[in-house]
Amino acid sequence: MQTPFPFVSISGAPFERGRQYGAAVPERIAHSARYYRGELDKIGTDPAGQAALIAEFAAQIETFRPEHGEEMRGIAAGSGVSFDDVVLINARTEVIAKARLLGRQAAIDPAEGECTAAIVMPERSADGRMIHAHNWDWDPDARDSTIVLRVQGEDGLSLVTLVEAGGLARHGLNSAGLALTGNYISCDRDYTQSGVPLSSIRRAALEQRHVAVAMQLLAATPKACSSNMIVSQDGWLMDFECVPDESFTLLPQNGLLTHSNHFISEVALGKVREAGLRNAVDTYYRAWRVRELLDACGPRISVADVRRALADDWATPYSVCRPPRGTLTGGRTATVATIIIDPVGLTMDIAAMPSFGQSFTRYTFEGEPQPVD
Repeated sequence: MQTPFPFVSISGAPFERGRQYGAAVPERIAHSARYYRGELDKIGTDPAGQAALIAEFAAQIETFRPEHGEEMRGIAAGSGVSFDDVVLINARTEVIAKARLLGRQAAIDPAEGECTAAIVMPERSADGRMIHAHNWDWDPDARDSTIVLRVQGEDGLSLVTLVEAGGLARHGLNSAGLALTGNYISCDRDYTQSGVPLSSIRRAALEQRHVAVAMQLLAATPKACSSNMIVSQDGWLMDFECVPDESFTLLPQNGLLTHSNHFISEVALGKVREAGLRNAVDTYYRAWRVRELLDACGPRISVADVRRALADDWATPYSVCRPPRGTLTGGRTATVATIIIDPVGLTMDIAAMPSFGQSFTRYTFEGEPQPVD
């Protein structure tokens, strides 16, 4: 059985909550920073080049949301890690990919080809409540740097997010019942412009009470790279296949939406060139496989059904739930977490390294995490 990820709860003004965050998990934040500095060193980016790239994306975050910059400065102060390292953790996708391009290498993330999403709409759910679920695939090293963060905002809105330590947000839920998950996609427009790092965009969306505002932030904020982001609230769901300067939408079909790591929107496929298949060819059957498994459950699908679908090991190790393995381009990958969000019940259940057995812990907006049967 895998132990749960560490849980950190913070509150107050941005700098103060950042300081609390940093002081709670300094070793994990340092671990995150060492890992991504190591990736830049492997590429051959010298210290001056690293500093320039980090400064570019720090400016993007602080212009977009000054309070995110303040929180990151608090994280640095509380953890003893440099501000630049905290920015790197939050802009790791953008900084590493751009460093590779500047070094004339393919702009591939170190563990690219990540994630499988599965959403069951209320009309297909066994209890009439949406199930918003996700497998997060990344380097298995992230097992030792990931946390679950609860942020109690000054305006009374709280959020819970699964995130690499030092990060602002990745996958999460807020106390207004707004849920958000995201996964890697790539196209020929990536890194043709600068933009706001995805961690800051996702955090900003999770800070909203209304799905319409969150949708606008996801769809319209300029980005440096592509990302698929799924947002839900009150039984409504929208999937945005985002490229740096445009977004394409998907809606559920027959009460289900599944997604992996390639473009699905026909409009997107008519306008951009898919560029993410150097190491993610299994993406084509992962989304299909989860949909087939869920459809086979009949007209009503339970949380247990979704758990089983996301634990599927067909075609292992290139499976929906992937054990730790090497990638085709020299990195490492694994399903680091399975996430099951109940936006109505305001719970987020998370299993760490589920290929070794699903053992879920429940996170809410009050109290401590609890194991789930």
